Amino acid sequence: MALNYGKQVMKYFLHPKNVGEIKNADGIGKVGNITCGDIMHIYIKVSKNKKGEDYIQDIKFKTLGCAAAIATSSVVTELAKGKTIKESMKITNQDVVNKLGGLPPVKYHCSLLSEDGLSEAIYDYLKKNKKPIPSELEKKHQKIKEEAENFDNKFHKCG
Repeated sequence: MALNYGKQVMKYFLHPKNVGEIKNADGIGKVGNITCGDIMHIYIKVSKNKKGEDYIQDIKFKTLGCAAAIATSSVVTELAKGKTIKESMKITNQDVVNKLGGLPPVKYHCSLLSEDGLSEAIYDYLKKNKKPIPSELEKKHQKIKEEAENFDNKFHKCG
């Protein structure tokens, strides 16, 4: 099956931004998709801005996946970099899709994965630093955790 990726998707796939790992990251989001096998890690470095708010000073990703997974990873890092934690929590998969100019419907899950990866990195940062975790973020984390446990249970029984 040939997929028709738009120009923006191909641009971000062929020339992704913010690729790599942050040593001693303040937060790490690790997510995967059971259906397609994509694995995404998002690393954030947090600092304080002039108003004293936590913001994402640096953000990087490592993704093992298809063109859409790499493109969405790159875009979510661009959308979050320089934003406060509060602003970054509002980034949605639709924001990612819009910046890419769309995704083939069969690849829409990649945008969800990028949103989840960012959310998990923020959750990890807040938890490590004993900061309040908004209930919506806690619910999202629990859903992601359950999906990961279901994946582990399904595939660890194979061997």
